[in-house]
Order: sequence, then C-alpha cells, then structure tokens
Amino acid sequence: MLKGQKRKQKWEPTVSEIYLMRLGGGHVGYLKTMTCDEALRLFPAIEDLPRGIDLFALHAADGTPIALTDTRQAALMHAREGDLEVASVH
Repeated sequence: MLKGQKRKQKWEPTVSEIYLMRLGGGHVGYLKTMTCDEALRLFPAIEDLPRGIDLFALHAADGTPIALTDTRQAALMHAREGDLEVASVH
C-alpha cells in the first residue's frame, strides 16, 4: 500500500435478521424495484417473467419475499391487504 492510501474496509451488516423481524415483522413491508434478472434470483419458481420491464417486489421486514408484480400500484395493494406500512428500498 502506498503512503497516503486508505485501506478499503469490507462492509458487514450490523443488524441481524432476527432484529429486523422484531423491528418490523408483521408491520412493515419493503418495496423494491428490480429487473427481471434480479427477480429470477429472488423468485426462482416463477417462470416466463417479462423481459425489459421493471418489476416490483414486496418483502417482509426480515427480507422474505411476499409478492412480485409488474406495477407499483399492485405491490402497494398487496401491502395494504396485509396491513403493512410500506418503505421503499433503493
């Protein structure tokens, strides 16, 4: 390492899944926009996803996928039906 260079530190999560479940479990849902490829990794059982459009995933506070839709409005409706307050994830 050259003088004056800073060493990059690896980021590690500081909040456990158990803590997240307790924090918002059953009350908070997270909405994330994703590509078809990202959706296929999270929802491997879904076949024939449309290519070239954004999809919207609703997740529980612990990260468990709840719903995958092609519109933000539909994802919000799933959250509302489950009495979840929605937070967006970027």
